[in-house]
Amino acid sequence: MLNKLKSRKIAASLAFAGTILPSPIAGLHKFYLGQPWWGLLYMLLSWTPIPRVASAIEGFWYLSQDSDEFDRNFNLEPGVEPNFAPLPNRTVAVVSNPVSAIAQALRELDDLREDGLISEYEFEQKRRQLLDRIR
Repeated sequence: MLNKLKSRKIAASLAFAGTILPSPIAGLHKFYLGQPWWGLLYMLLSWTPIPRVASAIEGFWYLSQDSDEFDRNFNLEPGVEPNFAPLPNRTVAVVSNPVSAIAQALRELDDLREDGLISEYEFEQKRRQLLDRIR
């Protein structure tokens, strides 16, 4: 099951279920998407409305993404680097060490954030995905 691609519709359904069904369900979509620490945080905060609101927002976010964007965010294989298009006037170093490759990808991601091409939220999501590959 770990090798199966995650479905955008299932993730959105689980997120919406977390807004409607009883509290312990909030955060189940995070476990499904391979983000267990976030899922645990949602469950720990289940006595507050925070996980329900966040689940609703994320459900709409999952549905608003096209399939390719969802796959880039949640269906990357471990060890496969995201395909960032290089910006003009920038050099991309070819790195053989996986940790160095992730560090380079983080630098490029930070440059995109600084240039305003991605939001702070997108930066944080992709940064976490990259850092999870190191562990």
